[in-house]
Amino acid sequence: MVLLEVRGLTKHFGGLAAVSGLDFDVHEREILGIIGPNGAGKSTVFNMISGSISPTGGTLIFRDENITGLPPHQIAKRGITRVFQGNVLFPNFTVLTNVLIGLHLHTHLGLFGFLFGSPSAHLRENALYSMAMEILQWVGLAGEAEKIASSQPHGNQRLLCLAIALAAEPKLLLLDEPVTGMNAEEVLDMLATIKTLREKKGITCIVVEHNMKAVMGLCDRIVTISYGKKIAEGSPKEIAVHPAVIEAYLGAEQDAS
Repeated sequence: MVLLEVRGLTKHFGGLAAVSGLDFDVHEREILGIIGPNGAGKSTVFNMISGSISPTGGTLIFRDENITGLPPHQIAKRGITRVFQGNVLFPNFTVLTNVLIGLHLHTHLGLFGFLFGSPSAHLRENALYSMAMEILQWVGLAGEAEKIASSQPHGNQRLLCLAIALAAEPKLLLLDEPVTGMNAEEVLDMLATIKTLREKKGITCIVVEHNMKAVMGLCDRIVTISYGKKIAEGSPKEIAVHPAVIEAYLGAEQDAS
């Protein structure tokens, strides 16, 4: 079943076409990779899907609904959540509190009162505590719940960002370079977590990532773009030997040298 249909997606910045006539589908419970050289338009695609910027042309159909040009909060309400490349969290709060804030923002249950201790907020906190701990269990951070977020190693902070996104109960997760800056062990932990979320919770993922080994081991299908246009689509094995993909990456390396 197709969860997201991207048809003719286009974005112009002045006279520059950052994305041009892009077509692809995302199937339910799939992990789809989007790859391409630097400046290929990958982040622009994510920005349009998540509502950060509006397309110049084309359509986005999510669960049979046209979501083209909707603002981010409306996109999130429909079940699309983004994990950004940078660690977007509350560094001076505990790991648990970060997820509780995500739950409060999602359920609109009085974030101010929660942070500053009103009696009704404490009742809500008790109701949501088990949900937050369950999310932390999913990402392997339950044992770090009471520790300050900024004290966590980079890999754990990336997992915490994922946990905060899961508080919104997404149907589709947009993962923007989820393993950036991680060591080999942290990369394996993140990839295993993403696979578990798909297998156990049925969450569909789109992944933008420069780590080709990670992409090839994680994704079911890969869409490759260059200069804003799709140049290849297929399985990891097909993409690895596709002449247009090889040329795009080798050309980018030569241009940079």
